[in-house]
Amino acid sequence: MRWLFALICMSLCLTAQATTTPTLRGSVIDKVLVVKSERKLHLLSRGNTLKSYRISLGKQPKGPKEREGDMRTPEGFYWIDWRKPSDNFNLSMHISYPNARDQAQARSKGVSAGGMIMIHGTPLDEEYPEWYFHTLDWTEGCIAMKNTDMREVWNLVKDGTLIEIRP
Repeated sequence: MRWLFALICMSLCLTAQATTTPTLRGSVIDKVLVVKSERKLHLLSRGNTLKSYRISLGKQPKGPKEREGDMRTPEGFYWIDWRKPSDNFNLSMHISYPNARDQAQARSKGVSAGGMIMIHGTPLDEEYPEWYFHTLDWTEGCIAMKNTDMREVWNLVKDGTLIEIRP
């Protein structure tokens, strides 16, 4: 009798997970890859790129983030660890920067590594339309996307997803 109860519980868990896990073309997004030099964010499943988006970076896009306030977007391996709606940038997903390596490098230089690096949308501003932001590197180190793209990524990428940021 217990084995039957366990089997029913397992099938309910698997069914519930299948209905709540977002997919793109039937595949779960297991990695986000950002290639700074291409200004692209790629959604991957098992190493295959399912969709790509144009992004904007920090005002100083070349090189890895070295310290707080340097206007650079980090490079390395991180996690999408939490998200929130943003008054300034619509939706935002937090990147787990700084990792242990970033912290050690900043500490060796006697500076703060910084933090609060996000993937986020663009401001809704009457003076500057969204397309204006989409063609510039304008953030303080974050990764910015068009709001429609950000909504899609928000819905497809779960917290806990690996993000790799390459030069």
